[in-house]
Amino acid sequence: MEHIYRCLHLHWSVEEMRMALEPRIVAGIPAYNEEKMIARVILRTAKHVDKVIVVDDGSDDDTAIIAEKLGAVVVKHEKNLGKGAAMRSCLELAKKARPDVFVTIDADGQHDPDEIPSLIEPILKGEADVVIGRRMGREIPRFRRVGARLLDYVTDVKADGIIVDAQSGFRAYSLTALNELSATEYGMGVDTELIMRAKEASLRIMEVPVSVKYEDLETSTHNPIYHWFDVFFSALKFISIRHALLFYGGFAVIMFSVAISFGIQTLDYYQKYHQVVTNLALISISAGLLAFLSLFTGVILFTVIAVLREKR
Repeated sequence: MEHIYRCLHLHWSVEEMRMALEPRIVAGIPAYNEEKMIARVILRTAKHVDKVIVVDDGSDDDTAIIAEKLGAVVVKHEKNLGKGAAMRSCLELAKKARPDVFVTIDADGQHDPDEIPSLIEPILKGEADVVIGRRMGREIPRFRRVGARLLDYVTDVKADGIIVDAQSGFRAYSLTALNELSATEYGMGVDTELIMRAKEASLRIMEVPVSVKYEDLETSTHNPIYHWFDVFFSALKFISIRHALLFYGGFAVIMFSVAISFGIQTLDYYQKYHQVVTNLALISISAGLLAFLSLFTGVILFTVIAVLREKR
């Protein structure tokens, strides 16, 4: 309605009215040392969006220069802070632009920008707030597929009853989702964090199949094992904060069980042989201390979070 009101009162031309009424789409590309692929990604992405934002996360090559020459809005971090920091800058710039749809795409060329129309379609139809490009194809290395699925089950975010591809960087967000979400992670766990935040905010999440290309691409500047653990601990941290009592309380129950089990064995051995098995006793005491510490941490964290939510 706002667009129509402005068109009627400002006497715009037919072309200006058409442009004003069309949905505005902005793309965000976090990049780090991607001078080989960034031009191709920007040019192909620009065909489907109104503005391209590139956040150069402290690259020491010509990534930023190339992006600027191609007309992208470029923000350059002075040093490499991690994908999470780059994504946070993308989100901040996108919020200022207030697009109808915000698209994120990786800078390494593994995604096909020509699939952006199918990615944003559910948002334009009002069917979803967040759309994830579910990576398909045999080119994905097996170790990546296995690791990715394990991490997806950690997040436990579902679309149509299926666990979503929580680490896919090819996504679309509605303006509602864009205003609702924020990123705090600095590392590779940011994609998982955003999806878990979207679930917590009860945003409508959908997936569409997209192709992915790993062959002949340097798809990650990080060691795959480091990447996996980075994402895993990010998800674990998010869960521990959002469900403090359940997370720490569950660990406390496990430790209490271990303490009781080894304590019984220690007492049993002492009754039979009148000797204390030091190893069993130490395990029992240590497990008991960990249980109390975990339970105490969960209660304190739960209380702090409850107070902060109440103030907010």
